[in-house]
Amino acid sequence: MVIPMRKILVLLPLLGFAAPAMAQPAPPLQLPPELTDPATADRLADAVQGLSQALLDLRVGEVRAALEGRPASPGERNMTVRDMARRDDPNFDRNMQRGMANVRPMVHQSMNALNQALPQMMQGLNQAQQALERVVANMPDPTYPRR
Repeated sequence: MVIPMRKILVLLPLLGFAAPAMAQPAPPLQLPPELTDPATADRLADAVQGLSQALLDLRVGEVRAALEGRPASPGERNMTVRDMARRDDPNFDRNMQRGMANVRPMVHQSMNALNQALPQMMQGLNQAQQALERVVANMPDPTYPRR
């Protein structure tokens, strides 16, 4: 018997839902301690600040000159993203410091929001899994002979 490719493509992913591991009830949700630890948020904020400083110190003068189709002048060779930003905003350094000061509280708020929303998200995923299991259980057997 030859099974059409369309049926195989539909049925193949559904075979994973019939696995015994999927039939077992999910253990109660336990958040990893890293998601609830304020030190993790502090490390993440430090990483964001370090990454932004590294990005601002990136030298772009020679790239800019090359894009304009000319050789870079000696002054342009050391031009950084920070230098270019200062030309457009005279208060760039002050605004950047203010923005960096807000990173840590924003990371803490984001992690708290994630921790509060995660149980509902997992509950929704579990409900979706149960609905898919009901659908798979009610699917007709493709090997059942047709009349």
